Amino acid sequence: MRLILSRKGFDSSAGGCPSPVLPDGSLCVLPIPDTRSRIRYDDVVFDKRRLGKIARDLTGGRIRGSHGAHLDPDLIAGAYPRGEGWRPVLGQTGSAQGHLRNQGVEAGDLFLFFGVFRHAEIHHRRWRFVPGTRPFHALWGWLHIDQVHTVDELGPDALPWARYHPHLHGEPDPGNTLYTSSLSFRLADGAEVWSGSGVFPKLREELVLTDPQSRLPTRWRLPAGFYPGDKRPPLSYHTRPDRWCLEPPWCYLSCAARGQEFVLDLDAYPELTDWLTGLLRTGRAGQHPL
Repeated sequence: MRLILSRKGFDSSAGGCPSPVLPDGSLCVLPIPDTRSRIRYDDVVFDKRRLGKIARDLTGGRIRGSHGAHLDPDLIAGAYPRGEGWRPVLGQTGSAQGHLRNQGVEAGDLFLFFGVFRHAEIHHRRWRFVPGTRPFHALWGWLHIDQVHTVDELGPDALPWARYHPHLHGEPDPGNTLYTSSLSFRLADGAEVWSGSGVFPKLREELVLTDPQSRLPTRWRLPAGFYPGDKRPPLSYHTRPDRWCLEPPWCYLSCAARGQEFVLDLDAYPELTDWLTGLLRTGRAGQHPL
């Protein structure tokens, strides 16, 4: 199994600000803007809240409820009206998809989605970021791959439940790819059965990637099991040894500022199974039903 740490949601270049951590600790991922998408921010619901107001307030009106939203990955069952047979799904294209292809990502591999977050609050009936807080990277969801579909090769009647998805409304593109979720999976033989996709409902310490002692979101503190010693292939995009520092029980990583998909061969990192198991246990309340 390969593990893909996949950057998704608002950031300084796509959206212009972090996604908010709401006052109850919920990780409210804002999909990036997409002028070609048929989905509007006001169409998407997070815990009974329309994303249009949240996006408008936090961007100072640059993004409004009527603007197109690239709802991808699409993991939360109640976020948007969909057809019968819907499955959680991720789309990818361009250089990011080329990297996934070159890394051999396929059915049976696991995406862990992360994004840039900052604590937010209601102030005078408007959302704002809490003064004095800083952005940080945190994990927010997962998708275990069941099938990989090249969009240009799909027949007109294939995946009827996915026709709303933004990756099915662009121009012909040989790299355009959909990853659909498994119903369930195991991390190892005889291990617990997990839902094939889901979100982590509340912010917890173990979901935070950014080193709590750092002012930079891209300075990560990871379990020591991520350290690429012993001739193990490192996390893709992070092959330079000077990016890594081992200080058990942690290792520290200067994360690449560019790149969306970072791939790790879990066969070479068996000690990460316990870490992943702990993460998935925290996400049981936000999993897609089996």
